Amino acid sequence: MNALLFDSHAHYDDGRFDTDRAAVIEKIKNSGVGGVVNVGADMQSSARSLRLSERYDFIYASVGVHPHDARHMTEDGLATLEQWAAHPKAVAIGEIGLDYHYDNSPRAAQKYWFERQLELARRVNLPVIIHTREAIRDTMDILEKSGVTGVVHCFSENAEVARRLLDMGFYLAFGGTLTYKNARDAEASAREAPLDRILLETDCPYLAPDGHRGERNDSALMRVVCERLAQIKGVSYDAAANATFQNARRVYRIDNQL
Repeated sequence: MNALLFDSHAHYDDGRFDTDRAAVIEKIKNSGVGGVVNVGADMQSSARSLRLSERYDFIYASVGVHPHDARHMTEDGLATLEQWAAHPKAVAIGEIGLDYHYDNSPRAAQKYWFERQLELARRVNLPVIIHTREAIRDTMDILEKSGVTGVVHCFSENAEVARRLLDMGFYLAFGGTLTYKNARDAEASAREAPLDRILLETDCPYLAPDGHRGERNDSALMRVVCERLAQIKGVSYDAAANATFQNARRVYRIDNQL
């Protein structure tokens, strides 16, 4: 287990890391994590993600507004995101999408700003990070018209949906939920997807893997997810780690040596 891991979706700017952020980031780097994308979910967290990426060489940033906060989005905000997307360590627009589980924003607003941010991604030529919960049909309809590709994070849909997204050019990211006992759809999709189209993630501080549920998640626990993925794919841990590491570099277009 010497291969490096790449956490394709983390939130180290979250308040739960305020007391020990630097120590946690040092720990994960020493535990074999060679890359992290810290993901923006609103304007404030997008700005914090960029600042984190400036502080640590192995941390990159995405900028975007989550569907929960679509009701607060403005044209000025979109213009600011476009400016931030030009940052040398901004590697994606996200996380963006639809969430019908909580409906924290009206669905019309979610769809409108999802489409506008997809347009932004196409304009600035960056991949997207997609959040979808209980909204896969509308998500797919919008994505199929958008002409963009990227990552569908925390993937838990069935293998049929996985195939459609793979055909569209998307990568599928699996996190702690892949290790849960009720993860039948996620397991089937991980089995269906070619290894060169799979990413690993934490979504930390959320969704710690089995054996650590209820704990604050961080990238050091991603090894548990990699072990499960290796079992599902019938490959060694190092093969799964190496593949997902290179996949993250490819989709996020990170060319420099980490």
